[in-house]
Amino acid sequence: MLVTYLPILVFSVIAIGVGVVPLVLAYLVAPRKENERKVDPYECGFNPIGEARVPFDVKYYLVAILFILFDLETTFLFPWAVQVRELDAVGLWSMLIFLVILTVGFIYEWYQGALEWE
Repeated sequence: MLVTYLPILVFSVIAIGVGVVPLVLAYLVAPRKENERKVDPYECGFNPIGEARVPFDVKYYLVAILFILFDLETTFLFPWAVQVRELDAVGLWSMLIFLVILTVGFIYEWYQGALEWE
């Protein structure tokens, strides 16, 4: 009965090997020349020297959230596009309403200046 689980064991060993072997190889082969620049912490492109609570523009986060929002739109469009011939008029109109709402939101954000980078 344990023989039936042998393919799962082999697959698990291969999966762990694919994850661990590159890490071990990178550790063994990688050069280890450390200097002051390499050991400095790096966060968000800001210079880590100075005050830790430096105020920065919130538009960075706003643009990122808008990108995620409109990127998720395509996630909803792909399954709909595959099944568009089998859907009836309700499927067509519901997607058109969805796209109109997203387009109105995009135009609103555009006119508010949320997409302009300073």
